[in-house]
Amino acid sequence: MRLPYAADSKEGLDEASAAIYDRIAARRAPRPLQALDLTLFHSPNVADGWNSFLGAIRTRTSLPDDIREIAICRVAVLNGAAYEWLSHAPLAKKGGVSEEGMKSLGNPEVAGATKLEGFSDKQWAVIRYSDAMTRDVKVSEEVFGELKKLFSEQEVVEITATVAAYNCVSRFLVALDVGEKNGTEMTAPQ
Repeated sequence: MRLPYAADSKEGLDEASAAIYDRIAARRAPRPLQALDLTLFHSPNVADGWNSFLGAIRTRTSLPDDIREIAICRVAVLNGAAYEWLSHAPLAKKGGVSEEGMKSLGNPEVAGATKLEGFSDKQWAVIRYSDAMTRDVKVSEEVFGELKKLFSEQEVVEITATVAAYNCVSRFLVALDVGEKNGTEMTAPQ
């Protein structure tokens, strides 16, 4: 980590910052605050907004677990965010991504036009869309049309928000080397 982590305690915090700490701790429960939280907490107001926004992306969309976690993991792989991959790859697998799919998901070079084995049509469309948003920002009509054909308008918005949000997360993680994971190999969970 390029900065020291903030204290993992409310001790010495003013009332407003202590309330922010409590909100973040409540979202993370039963786990303790994570390295990302302790980095963000150098700016409590930023940490609070981040917690609210990412909490909505993670827990208040209509997306099935496999779709959400594929989007997040794909962004992690493309941006070299090992901390993000190590946190979300097990969730993708638990959400229903096949073992073969997990191996392919971790390879930054897989998202061509031909669907790979181990992915449903919906999963493959999310991989291609995540790749286009992350690598090029602009998404071709072909890739967008494929996504729109398979998902509702609400789901398209939620997938887009997830990919955009986790591009933000991954860039923050890598720039500050949160969790000291930069350079860690991103292998499929067992």
